[in-house]
Amino acid sequence: MDVGTISIVVVLGLIVLLAIGMPLGLASAALALLVMVMKFEPTMLTHTACYLWAECEGQRIPGLLTSRPGTGPLYILLQKIFDLMTEYVLLSVPLFIFMAALLERSGIAKTMYDALDYWLSRVRGGIAVVTSIMAVIMAAMSGIIGGEVVLLGLIALPQMLRLGYDQNLAIGTICASGSLGTMIPPSIVLIIYGLITETSIKALFTGAFIPGFMLASFIIIYILVRTNLNPSLAPLPEPRPDDVGGGQKVMRFGGFLTILFGGFAVAVLLRAVFFTLTGQNILEEGEDAITWGMPYDIPYILGFLALCVVLGLFVFGRENCREGWKHGAGMVPPFVIIGVVLGSIYGGITGITEAAGMGALAVFLISVILDRSFEEWKAFFYDNRVKVAMFGAATIVVAIIVASIIPGQTGVIAGAMVVVIAGFYWCMRAPGKVDLVWDGLMRTLRSTGTIIWVTIGAAALAGAYTLAGGPNYIANLIVGSEMPTMLVLLTMMLILLFMGAFMDWVGIVLLIIPVFLPIVRRLPIEEIGFIGELDPKWLSVWFGVLFCMNMQVSFLSPPFGPAAFYLKSVAPPHISLTDIFRGFLPFICIQLCALAVLLIWPSIVTLLL
Repeated sequence: MDVGTISIVVVLGLIVLLAIGMPLGLASAALALLVMVMKFEPTMLTHTACYLWAECEGQRIPGLLTSRPGTGPLYILLQKIFDLMTEYVLLSVPLFIFMAALLERSGIAKTMYDALDYWLSRVRGGIAVVTSIMAVIMAAMSGIIGGEVVLLGLIALPQMLRLGYDQNLAIGTICASGSLGTMIPPSIVLIIYGLITETSIKALFTGAFIPGFMLASFIIIYILVRTNLNPSLAPLPEPRPDDVGGGQKVMRFGGFLTILFGGFAVAVLLRAVFFTLTGQNILEEGEDAITWGMPYDIPYILGFLALCVVLGLFVFGRENCREGWKHGAGMVPPFVIIGVVLGSIYGGITGITEAAGMGALAVFLISVILDRSFEEWKAFFYDNRVKVAMFGAATIVVAIIVASIIPGQTGVIAGAMVVVIAGFYWCMRAPGKVDLVWDGLMRTLRSTGTIIWVTIGAAALAGAYTLAGGPNYIANLIVGSEMPTMLVLLTMMLILLFMGAFMDWVGIVLLIIPVFLPIVRRLPIEEIGFIGELDPKWLSVWFGVLFCMNMQVSFLSPPFGPAAFYLKSVAPPHISLTDIFRGFLPFICIQLCALAVLLIWPSIVTLLL
């Protein structure tokens, strides 16, 4: 059967199956089987009875699917699915989901919100700006969308409604900002796109930095401009007892930043000293230098640290530094988690999967630390000093024994794992931590199960359609039509916007991207955009970032924009879905403006590459 007919059957079949409520994974798998039969063994449709009754065997025409089981196109399709599901990087998806589940109940987000609220509470629209900044930081921690919208709905929405903020502004800010996890690394959408298209995930993360923060800045600028033009949309709250004048607050914020950057300088200094003492920064021929990890970097780091000390003591003053740290300490745990996840990736310490695991562990440990104040921890260790000392000594002894039994670097790693497991066991004894981890694991299982089944079904359909020659057929059809390059891209964006209103992003990236990306690769690259010129080697990265920006719109698009349903689950009863979608309209326009920037100026993606 010709590929044109198969294409029509796939599109109509997908629309019908989704319309009757069949899950996307099952619908895609069923259509994949139909495509394979139509292309490689159509006699199963024309002579179905001959496959069921022996007396018809003489009429049967053997096809490629059933003539030699274990070979042919069916084997190729199964191998493709197996290769995708056994990708090591795919393990990062459940780890990031687990980290987001822990983050939602850990108290880290609440302390961060309180810290940001102190610094921006006297700014017109400050609570909405705090919500957007908080969403950016949370996106950089986990890259999950649904959990962010729910968490912001629980923390920020009641506060904004209580202060008299415009309901549409509050709703749009929460959902548009909460969807930034699509764009800002470590985005799960970028990870799946990288796996499907065999594009460097690290390059995708780097390329998405500027567009992601550009979109966030568009949202914040819109909030500030609109609330200052119409102050009734965002009334200023009553002054708090601990509020100070603007100049004094700036000095306190400067003191807080001084302490924060000073602590960062100490961490970088210890890293450089460790590399120097262990000889890990001795380079072989052709190796690149370790960023801020070479012996000649140490004097510069010491100079920066000395500058922080001078600023803290003689410019901002001890009192401002103390007060600044008191009100800004809630922002430190999120920065630590971001440093663990993104710092380990870009510092060359670990890969993406290991960084996700380290991030989940960091969230858990920080949640344990935040359960008690500093004074309470002092009292706890004093009251249990004998038990703590015995447990610590036993752990160290066992770690040393394990490290000495197992030779080489493996022994050192095994000894370190003993310490980590012992610390995890001790943390799990804290009140409520078993329930926290169990709830996080259950939510991770449900979310990952959904993603995996959709991935299997959509990968099967995409693979079957590829074997049938679909992508080449579509590419030849579009390229042969001699449409202008930008018109082709605009058509693709409209199709993605339409599909995003009805289909989950996982299905889109697995079904549509394998068809669209070969077309984009065949377009004249010099005709892409109007400002700057895109480097051909970063074409897949640019299209991936463009796709993620498009998915930003889909999270808000009616009738099935998932952000609306996430917020509805925690919103007050008087807020209907119609109210929520009405609040999305100006923010959808902002997202479309950001999408237009990527189309007009594609090289913005490559500025950091």
